[in-house]
Amino acid sequence: MRELYLFRNDLRLSDNPGLTAHAQGDALLCVYCWPTAPAWCNLTGMGAQRERFLRENLRALQAELEALGQGLLVLHTDPRVAIPELVDMFEIDRVGIGGANGHYEDQHLAALRERLQVPILAANNTTLYEGSQLPGGLDRLAKQFTPFRRAVENLPIATPLAAPASLPPPPAGARFRPIPAGAAKPHPAFPLRGGSAEAQRRLRQWMFERRLVGDYKHSRNYLDGLDGSSVLSPWLASGALSPRQAAFSLFKYEDANGRNESTEHLFMELLWREFFQWRARVDGILLFHPGGLRRRKQLKTFEARDFARWSQGETDSPLVNALMHQLTATGWMSNRGRQIAASYLINELNHDWRYGAAFFEKQLVDYDVGSNYGNWQYIAGVGTDPRGGRHFNIDKQASLYDPDGSFTAKWDGKRATQPRYINDAADWPIEQP
Repeated sequence: MRELYLFRNDLRLSDNPGLTAHAQGDALLCVYCWPTAPAWCNLTGMGAQRERFLRENLRALQAELEALGQGLLVLHTDPRVAIPELVDMFEIDRVGIGGANGHYEDQHLAALRERLQVPILAANNTTLYEGSQLPGGLDRLAKQFTPFRRAVENLPIATPLAAPASLPPPPAGARFRPIPAGAAKPHPAFPLRGGSAEAQRRLRQWMFERRLVGDYKHSRNYLDGLDGSSVLSPWLASGALSPRQAAFSLFKYEDANGRNESTEHLFMELLWREFFQWRARVDGILLFHPGGLRRRKQLKTFEARDFARWSQGETDSPLVNALMHQLTATGWMSNRGRQIAASYLINELNHDWRYGAAFFEKQLVDYDVGSNYGNWQYIAGVGTDPRGGRHFNIDKQASLYDPDGSFTAKWDGKRATQPRYINDAADWPIEQP
């Protein structure tokens, strides 16, 4: 049997049941289609750091495949076009597709089912649980996190799979090109690189060697540095690390060192990710709707100058500026920082939340559609927050999480105050009677 496997958000060999299901054929073609998307909220493409991290994940995966006599075919073509062409070209008998939860990802899968005359196996390898484990199934998925957590937190999690010891060879005629490294380098403040080996190194160092997970509840709100957060999300988002691998490492730590509030809190964060993964599947296009899941009308706007000031870190808030400088330079921002920056754009600048979510999509090395858009909806009050949104007092946040101003100073947050409005010949003010 000649098979094709399309990697998506599962750029790893270990604990990849989608790939393992295709490890016994006569030939296997491994493919990845570079993410392409039309302009959205005045933005397009990837930021330098997000692209750099993706390239590193792909280069690492390609090297792992080559060690097994395989290769990775990376195409800058829509999978709805590329995969049917490859199926015909190499006379493929069966297609496997890696996991990816989201409206457009589901559209791609549906289109391939219509266009291909061969069986398609769609893998679920991006979540802790199988869809069949969810109480009530997807049709009755909880709309808020707390009931979701209560329903799933005691469910069994399957043991992660070992990487396949061998894979079938690629079909005759397949040609694989090296993946260029790209021009961007990791920022010294966030020197993490892509690839499964790097994910395992970070997990081992943070959790077992330095045992920082034991103080995670108190350190997770740090705005800077790698000692607070686990910083596993970039590899979880790309699939270089599976959530089951992260969970079982946590269980191993608890067996050796005991469970405490911090280890429980890390598992809670994995459940938050799980919640947004499944909500992305259920909510579909509503994940991008201005009124969100609730279809809630809001009197928000888009003002180009305010958005430019926010995205470039030139606002009247030094803390927000520092956070945005950190994001564009490193591709990373802490969870607390994301909440602060999002609240400022939505509540202080009265902006349509989708523009901020799109800017984060462009920049974040740990971008995944469910967590990013789900969290922005949460802050905007159009998603799963039972309180109807969050409005952070920016001065209070600065006093709590940057009391000495060191983070703000490090990331050049203090900027010259700018006038609220600029008038010119084309946009002059009208006097009120």
